[in-house]
Order: sequence, then structure tokens, then C-alpha cells
Amino acid sequence: MQHPENDDQYKGLTVNAGVSGVPTVNPYTTFRRKKRILSVEEYVNGIRQGDVSILGQAVTLVESNLQFDQEIAQRVIEACLPYSGHSIRVGITGVPGAGKSTFIEALGTELAEAGKRLAVLAIDPSSERSKGSILGDKTRMQELSSARNAFIRPSPSAGSLGGVARKTRETIVLCEAAGYDTVFVETVGVGQSETAAHSMVDFFLLLQVTGTGDELQGIKRGIMEMADGIAINKCDGTNRDRARVAKAQFKNALMLFPPSESGWVPDVVTCSAIEKNGIWDVWHMIEDYVEYTRKTGYFDLKRTRQSKYWMQETINNTLLNHFYGNEEIARRLAEAEEKVLDNQLSSFTAANSLLNDYFNGNYKK
Repeated sequence: MQHPENDDQYKGLTVNAGVSGVPTVNPYTTFRRKKRILSVEEYVNGIRQGDVSILGQAVTLVESNLQFDQEIAQRVIEACLPYSGHSIRVGITGVPGAGKSTFIEALGTELAEAGKRLAVLAIDPSSERSKGSILGDKTRMQELSSARNAFIRPSPSAGSLGGVARKTRETIVLCEAAGYDTVFVETVGVGQSETAAHSMVDFFLLLQVTGTGDELQGIKRGIMEMADGIAINKCDGTNRDRARVAKAQFKNALMLFPPSESGWVPDVVTCSAIEKNGIWDVWHMIEDYVEYTRKTGYFDLKRTRQSKYWMQETINNTLLNHFYGNEEIARRLAEAEEKVLDNQLSSFTAANSLLNDYFNGNYKK
């Protein structure tokens, strides 16, 4: 093809003829083959051998909402159950900005260097608009994520703390079967997630910073009633004196609480995740708690109660999903909502009518 720009009157300007028959697909592109689906036995053997890749795939199955994936995941979990239960489970919570990720990396790195195998399960908040999550815990914990003895898995909350908590508990079973002797569960720090995390761990650590209020303010926060220990982070630089004052205030606040069922008296320590000062004091507090509760029998009692609790929670979640997943229920629910808004029915009458028809089998799936 001739271009007018190549005429002699356009000196200094040349347009090449180009290449004919250019393929629409880059010939150097390599297409990935579809990943082979593993069997339950292959999943279990890989997890037991400490294969991090297979462990990650198994966790993905657990988090999946697909019926096929869930069936495989439950079979894998049941096969891994006999190899679980031998770790120390630690829940870590705190207000945004308390330095949870920095603290976990500091303590986790120390534990990994000491020979312990650590799994970090972080619940990442999801956007209510986009439903997406950053899942940036591996980015924050660069040193820990490169440790051979560490496994970090962020999971999106996806607006359902109960569902994520259940999947997190099942992930704990897989990590324990893979040989991890220490499991950290980091919460999103928004209230309800603390209750869910408390019901799946042995020790519940509350991470605090200075400037959160006096001891009376601390008493009003129900989270302190669940804490087995408090660590005041960022005790460094010019913040040391304020951290010591905060430690005394929180100790005074804890004295006003009734004694816990375990008989354990929560302690308050100061630390600096940046400078790695006082990190081992926190871990020694956790070890003291585990030793104390194992001697009194409360350690096993608490785990037994947690197993019963999650069985009941699974029943509740399954019933809710079955109810709201019914197409006829969804149609009748929309009709009932319109009548309630038009004051034709009360909320309680409409709810009871739907439930009665549902339990009497009037609605077919």
C-alpha cells in the first residue's frame, strides 16, 4: 500500500508499508492448562506432608461456596481431624492502628526462629459496596511471610462474620494437621468478630495503645471481659511513660471485673513491636496461661465447649441458608414485606406465617 506521505514533497517523512497478516493472538503467549482436581486422599497426604501449596488449595476449598467444593472440603476436614488439636490457638484483636500486623510479624518471626511452626489466619474486612478486600497482610508481614516455618492466610469477611469464622475454625484444623504448633487468628476489630474469634482460640489477646481512655472507659468495653491478657503496644520513644501509665490503668480496671471461670487473672504487659521489646513477655504470658489451664482442666473443657458451640452454629447457619435460599420463600417474603410496609400485617404476624408454612412443608425447594 502506497502512502501519500512518501511523496517527494514531504521531505524527511517516511511511512513504512507495515506487516501483512498479523495474527490476532500473540504467538508467544503460553496458555495455562486447567489445574488438575486433587482427590481427598491427595489433599490429606499433601497436608500431612506439610505441602504449603496443597494446604492453600484446601483452604480455598473450605472458603468456597460451591456445593461441589464444600463436599470435598468436609471430607478433607474429617480426614484431618485425628491429626488436629495439638497447637496453641491465640486470638489477637485490637482497635485499628494498634499495630496488630506489626506485632504478629514481630512475635511470629521470633517464634519461627525459635523453631516453632506458625500459621497466621487473618480476617480482612470487605467493602460493603464493592464486596472486595485488600488481603494485604502478607504485604504488611514481609519478613514473616518469607519464613519457612510460617504460613499466612488472609480471608475476606465478605459481610458475613459468622460464615468466615466457621471457615476459619475449619482452616485451623487443616493447619494443625499440617504440623503447625501455633495458630494466630487476627480479627478485623469491629466488635462481633471478637466474639467469633474468642470461641475458637485458647488464649485471647487484646492489643491496646495509649490514649484510649481511663480505666472507667476500659470497663465499658465488653471486649476486656473476654481478654485473657492485654499487651500495650508502641511502648517506645517518647511514648514509654504514657504506656506505663496505661498499664497501671488497665490493671486497675481488670481488678474490678469478677473472677473468670478458669481462675486465671489476666495480666497487662507493655511491648514495642517496632523495637521488638517485651515481645517475649507476651509469649511467656500465653505459655503461663496454657500451663495453668491445662493443670486445672479448663483448657480441655473450653475446647469441648467450643466444639459444641460450633456444631450449634453450623446448624443455625444451615437453617438460615436453607430458609432464605428457598425460591418460594423469597417470593412470599417480598409480598410479606410489602404488606408490612403498608400496615396490612404486623412484622411478627408476617414472620410467623412464613415460618409456620416453612416448617409445615408447604414450601418446596
